[in-house]
Amino acid sequence: MSKYNALRDHLRRRTSEARYTLDEISELVPGGLPPSAYRYEAWWANGDQTHAHSRAWGDAGFTAHPDLAGRAVRFVPKPRASR
Repeated sequence: MSKYNALRDHLRRRTSEARYTLDEISELVPGGLPPSAYRYEAWWANGDQTHAHSRAWGDAGFTAHPDLAGRAVRFVPKPRASR
């Protein structure tokens, strides 16, 4: 079980783009976000299945778009595959 499951589950309940402050996200994550999440945009990289945090929003169907200067992240729904 990943400490980022609560973030994943929270995002799964969303159907549209969402913007959260880093502190709001940190409240969802047991133990909070690591300092690197506040300092490095690379921490918010999408599609990196080797990192539990990236898997969390990816599995929920979102991509992360950090604004570290504004201390926030936009989560944008991934395009759905056409059938």
